[in-house]
Amino acid sequence: MSVDWHAFTPWPALAGGLLIGLGAALLIRFAGRIAGISGIVGGLLRPMAGDRAWRLAFLAGLLASPWVYALVAGMPRPRIDTGWSLLLVAGLLVGIGTRYGAGCTSGHGVCGLSRLSPRSAVATAVFMTAGFATVFVLRHLL
Repeated sequence: MSVDWHAFTPWPALAGGLLIGLGAALLIRFAGRIAGISGIVGGLLRPMAGDRAWRLAFLAGLLASPWVYALVAGMPRPRIDTGWSLLLVAGLLVGIGTRYGAGCTSGHGVCGLSRLSPRSAVATAVFMTAGFATVFVLRHLL
């Protein structure tokens, strides 16, 4: 195994992690809400009175943040080594998993673990293990 030193970007990754943590902490402190993306977007599909504005603002921030980053550091060029059909299937499986797991990586992995939630610890262990197994099978067995 080798490290791609050109793609190794610890400072932007640290800054991004700090901003995610700060955003999650502010959302739970001032709105009493968990920053789980699947729950936030899911709540827009069945909105409750007075619950739509903060969800739209959060989603707008998610969509605008790459463009703000591009103004500061330039837009990175993503490299995707698969076709659209596999990406579509993968996205659908992730969506199904977030429904069965009652949350997503951001809700369980970031917010749940920071609150020491046992349910989130189990969910995070399960989706991380499934991800490791999937990569192992796709890269080494198939």
